[in-house]
Amino acid sequence: MDRTVGTERHLGVDVGGTKVALRVESEGEDPYEVSFPWNERHSATADLAQLADAVGGLRARMRGCTGMGARTSTDTGTGTGVGGGFRAVGVAMPATVSPSGRVLAWPSRPEWTGVDLGAALRGLFPEAAVGWADDGDLGALAEAEEAGCDRLLYLGVGTGVGGGFVDGGAVAPGPGRGSFEIGHMIVERGGAPCVCGRRGCVQAVASGPATLRRAARLRGGEVGFEALRAGVVQGAPWAVAAVDEACEALATAVVGVHELLHPQLTLVGGGFAEGIPGFVDGVARHVSRLVRTGGPSSPVRPAALGGLSSLRGACALARSL
Repeated sequence: MDRTVGTERHLGVDVGGTKVALRVESEGEDPYEVSFPWNERHSATADLAQLADAVGGLRARMRGCTGMGARTSTDTGTGTGVGGGFRAVGVAMPATVSPSGRVLAWPSRPEWTGVDLGAALRGLFPEAAVGWADDGDLGALAEAEEAGCDRLLYLGVGTGVGGGFVDGGAVAPGPGRGSFEIGHMIVERGGAPCVCGRRGCVQAVASGPATLRRAARLRGGEVGFEALRAGVVQGAPWAVAAVDEACEALATAVVGVHELLHPQLTLVGGGFAEGIPGFVDGVARHVSRLVRTGGPSSPVRPAALGGLSSLRGACALARSL
């Protein structure tokens, strides 16, 4: 496919706790996705430099190729040129960001606290309109659009637990009013410590790392993701119990949201949830058990976009700028 001169490209960036994913969309070209893992934690300056290198590699590819290609890659390249501009850039962030664009808190990477995210992104993309929003909110928007549902609850389970609530096609509580922090609902008083400083948050019980730590304790030895997945498939008691506790914590939060907001549909996604067989079914089973007689409930299903919800939402944000 030939590149068209003047093609307007939109870039979505999903910033995660362990990796960053980028997706370029434009009319007349297949979308292109690339991702990279964060280097060992040192400073926000080092992280931003790594992101700049990845964007430079993406720009170099855009300048040199004759079609972006419909594929996903983990090779970011090393180009640092300034060509291959974007019309707009949307960024999905797991951090709490002030209305002025300054990072107020990111428990998974506290070294980012105080970073002027707006200035950093405008410096990285001087040619583009740039916007950012909570990754859970953007994931919910993308899933609601995909499902054709205008009152939807979304949970994303990965390095952390995020989520969003969409009402009438817009996220709640809405711009300037904060994000939908379902991952920090307390579901277990006196429970495991959370990176936010409290105990018993959904994230402290049900995130990928929390579940792996619990599996290791139950097994009596280190457990990685592939070992946990294999254990679940084989029905190993330590693996099944570790995952079931995560599912129950998520279901507890879901039922609480149902009581207050009455979503029409609940979707569970994120890379960790997508990768563990039967994970969403486990959440649905516990939701059915916890719903009070005559109380509100909604179907619980796997997110259609899996681990890509926030990335697609970031692209949607870019298109809206």
